[in-house]
Amino acid sequence: MSGADAMTTLAQRPSACPACAIAPAAEAVGKADAPSDTRILLSLPTIHCAGCISAVERGLNAAPGVRSARVNLTLKRVSVEAEHDVSAEDLVDVLDRLGYEAHELDAGILSATATDRAGRDILMRMAVAGFAMMNVMLLSVAIWSGAADATRDMFHWISAAIALPTIAFSAQPFFRNAWTALSARRLNMDVPISLAILLAAGMSLYETMLSGRHAYFDAALSLTFFLLAGRYLDHRTRAVARSAAEELAALEVPRALRLTPTGEETVAIAELAVGDIVRVKPGGRVPVDGIITDGQSEVDRSLLTGESLPVFAGKDSIVSAGEVNLTGPLTVRVTAAGEESSLHRMADLVAVAESSRNRYTSLADRAAQIYAPGVHLLALFAFVGWVVASGDVRLALNIAVAVLIITCPCALGLAVPAVTTAASGRLFKRGMLIKDGTALERLAEVDTVVFDKTGTLTMGTPEASNLGDHPRRELEVALALASQSAHPLAVALTDAARKAGIAPARLGDVKEVPGYGIEGTWGQIPVRFGRAAWVGATAGTSTAAWLRIGDGEPIEFTFADSLRPGAEEAVRAFKAQGKAVHLISGDATAPVAELAARLGIDAWVAEALPEDKVARVQALSDAGQKVLMVGDGLNDAAALAGAHVSVSPATALDAARVASDIVLLGKDLSPLGDAAITAGKATQRIKENFTIAGLYNLIAVPIALAGFATPLAAALAMSASSITVSLNALRLR
Repeated sequence: MSGADAMTTLAQRPSACPACAIAPAAEAVGKADAPSDTRILLSLPTIHCAGCISAVERGLNAAPGVRSARVNLTLKRVSVEAEHDVSAEDLVDVLDRLGYEAHELDAGILSATATDRAGRDILMRMAVAGFAMMNVMLLSVAIWSGAADATRDMFHWISAAIALPTIAFSAQPFFRNAWTALSARRLNMDVPISLAILLAAGMSLYETMLSGRHAYFDAALSLTFFLLAGRYLDHRTRAVARSAAEELAALEVPRALRLTPTGEETVAIAELAVGDIVRVKPGGRVPVDGIITDGQSEVDRSLLTGESLPVFAGKDSIVSAGEVNLTGPLTVRVTAAGEESSLHRMADLVAVAESSRNRYTSLADRAAQIYAPGVHLLALFAFVGWVVASGDVRLALNIAVAVLIITCPCALGLAVPAVTTAASGRLFKRGMLIKDGTALERLAEVDTVVFDKTGTLTMGTPEASNLGDHPRRELEVALALASQSAHPLAVALTDAARKAGIAPARLGDVKEVPGYGIEGTWGQIPVRFGRAAWVGATAGTSTAAWLRIGDGEPIEFTFADSLRPGAEEAVRAFKAQGKAVHLISGDATAPVAELAARLGIDAWVAEALPEDKVARVQALSDAGQKVLMVGDGLNDAAALAGAHVSVSPATALDAARVASDIVLLGKDLSPLGDAAITAGKATQRIKENFTIAGLYNLIAVPIALAGFATPLAAALAMSASSITVSLNALRLR
């Protein structure tokens, strides 16, 4: 029987709701209080809200041998503590009955990233800096009000006692990054930031020790607080993304059922050798590359190749790790396992593609390469110039510190995160989640868009297309047979017939023949529903299943892959923006050509392997084009990672979502066109912010160099420029 995307075999995929996709309430994957014997980790790509969490946890906790189950919504995983005799297959069956697709993950491969520790760390340091800043400013008010001599010195020493430990703690992110850059003999934005903070604190302590009239601990703390605020905004725009290669590796089946002369045994994939015999149950993922020695079934290769039609697999057929066995048990002789398998080679492709994309330099980093050395030279010039002019080292140091503070790249530090946060908020309302901090900058540079077909431009779910061409009698028989199978085409026909109000005929002796279809008797008449050759028909180019009643002529039921909402609008929008649009699919030539014609895409490629997709994206990149890749499957993961910027739907497999920069939370593709426009506006706002920061420095620096700005006045001016930059960013909303 022909068919569509394998993922629909297990469960229909609901769309993730934006509010639930980032809901923090269910993010903890904790350890159970009760003792446990084994921990099983499952990927749940179709969960999307608090109701899903409750249903999954309640269903698993009710299963025999399960001690506890905790769902992590953001990672779309469930961690199960269970007794030794509970297997992952048992839990997958439980979830399948509940209507949730599940895949076992290898917990040993994945790193534990259950909580956002980095974000909490920045927030904690910012809170400490803010609290200390407010207290020191209160003490400064007393000094500004006229406190003098011993009283002023006391307030300065109290300010030092508050400020110095706070700076040592809160400014660590800047100090660490600056030290790392200097160790590598380069400069980044954190070098002048760290120098300004240290010199402001050091000069203030020096003035306090000499009973000076001015100390600038509040300026040092203000710098630290505002810069941490910028750093936190930047962090919020980035997902705590795991490596796509790591996710792919974790999707490999960690264990297999090996056949031995004494029976069956469950072993780790690493223990398998070439020539071993393994059994693959119906509904299970093939754990190795191999050759079928016994059994017949249909395998779904859509996760690996993007091909929407399940393929017949019988004796001597070749199967690959990651394919899904649909209908019958298979015995497979191992030809490659573990690191030698095709799935693992795909993970290597993703890792290589990721490393090439990570070389992208953001606007902020490019600004830092020019700005940082200029700031240092300017402060040094101020110090040397005033020492020569006045002979007063103390005065020269004060002016040099003021120059460093007034030119401190706080506005530049906020220029990018303030804009990306505002733009991310706007796109989030349209159903798009920005995962990477530089994704908007890269999206604004795109001139070429590459789409996958199955699961991306289409929903990957077949729909009966000629039901109205058949008399009721044929529909009743077809429904009675189709309702007994979990095959994608049988499920699609069953749904369509029931919606049309068709009642199934009464059949006897109904059974499914793996790899072929379903047969039974209608009264005394034999009936079959399945593959063309099995019922005596000649297969055409369309996706179809065939019905034969007795000795009658075979009856064709055709199916079409439903177009994803907004697909036509997205393609039209990109073409209107002057971008070239390509379609690259692993599917067969006929459906790819039909879809390309329907959407008006002239450049298309069919029957592409994962490495072909990567090569095509790389060839476009080598030709100087900036590629946006939109895809959803394992076969797209390497191309997604290698593109200039990438998007995947929320219904995509975990590995594809992780490899992407942007996740489309709903089913509709139409926001993609708006995202490209918003990205262009965001880049323009970033450049405007750099201009604002440059004009501010053009005015403020000469004042500081002339000695008319104290470090405190410099800190206030710096804060004003930061607020201006933030307000300009908010225009995006």
